[in-house]
Amino acid sequence: MERYVLHCDLNNFYASVECLLNPALRDVPLGVCGDPGKRHGVILAKNEIAKRYGIRTGDVVWEARQKAPDLHLVPPHFDVYSGFSKQAFDLYTRYTPSVEPFGADECWLDLTGCVHSFDEAARTADDIRETVKTTLGLTVSVGVSFNKVFAKLGSDLKKPDATTVITPDDFQTKLWPLAANEMIMVGKKTYEKLKKINVFTIGDLAQADSGVLKKLFGVNGLKIRAAAQGRDDEPVRDYNKERDIESVGHGMTAVRDITTLNDAATMVYYLTDLVATRMRKYGVRGSGVHVSMRSFELETLSRQKKLPAPTYSSTEIAQAAIELIRDNWDLTPLRTLTVSVFDLVRAGSGAQVSMFDECRNEKNEKLDLAVDKIREKYGKGSIVRGNLLGSDFLYDKNDGEDFLPFKR
Repeated sequence: MERYVLHCDLNNFYASVECLLNPALRDVPLGVCGDPGKRHGVILAKNEIAKRYGIRTGDVVWEARQKAPDLHLVPPHFDVYSGFSKQAFDLYTRYTPSVEPFGADECWLDLTGCVHSFDEAARTADDIRETVKTTLGLTVSVGVSFNKVFAKLGSDLKKPDATTVITPDDFQTKLWPLAANEMIMVGKKTYEKLKKINVFTIGDLAQADSGVLKKLFGVNGLKIRAAAQGRDDEPVRDYNKERDIESVGHGMTAVRDITTLNDAATMVYYLTDLVATRMRKYGVRGSGVHVSMRSFELETLSRQKKLPAPTYSSTEIAQAAIELIRDNWDLTPLRTLTVSVFDLVRAGSGAQVSMFDECRNEKNEKLDLAVDKIREKYGKGSIVRGNLLGSDFLYDKNDGEDFLPFKR
């Protein structure tokens, strides 16, 4: 059966919402910017006028002002964006229950069975664009194709407020001349490696030697080659379907550079406290810890390790994360730290562990559960770790600025 997949991308989402809140911003170069005092002085979103000046998402403020001296900056209002995002996604479910969000402003829709031709799918896409415009006052670009990867590529090809159709008959003509990193599955580092083997375009990738790709990237090399060939059969998830939690993580950009192991450990304890609290809330334990370290130059180093036994103890998780940092960090100043726990199991499930590990886990977990009860009764700030007191690089994590999908 032919698949009909749409990718809907709300144009300049944050900036467009800000223009709805204040119509006077529509005629000026606009950037949505985090608080520079918290080291978040980067452009999170921009309007079409700012784009014409060459301003890109991720530019630091001073770079953006060099391009557009009269750039108008506004702070983000994430609660408002979230409300518009939910309205848009709820609107999409009028057309199909198969609606899979990809960030706050993008999602896939599977119209297979709802429409029976690409012409009909394109008309549906046009109807979605008009409905979003009249209902929410926002514009959306829609890609229509036969899989998720190409549908997303389609939504990127024409902006703003456009429908682009890519079929099994014309995808080679339309997509193969594009740079390989235009595909969602090919990041910056992957593309640099591809160029070294003379793979520059999506067409080059589709025709590349599978053995060479597997040697360079493992099974992912075969996946990106298959995607370039149009052989992507990943399904679109239903919007309201409950999903299993695969990992729990938290990250933070520090107010100042992290330059010592002691400071890194302090941040790790702060992050793992948040992670472990959520794990206990979800009723899961994890046996893998992953740490991501991003430098001021935005170079990222990631490492992970297995734990002796599944746990939701913040102390156990923190100790493993600190060990990863100590063994792999060369003290290059860090801007961002992220700690995640994976290989999750339900808290009540059994796991074979040593008597020593079991006793240590039980002691630490009981302590954390007692802390949970105190905070539930007296508030989040009623009890904190001593090493967090007086730190000059942490801030209250209620601004929602972490894990934003930076897109250029």
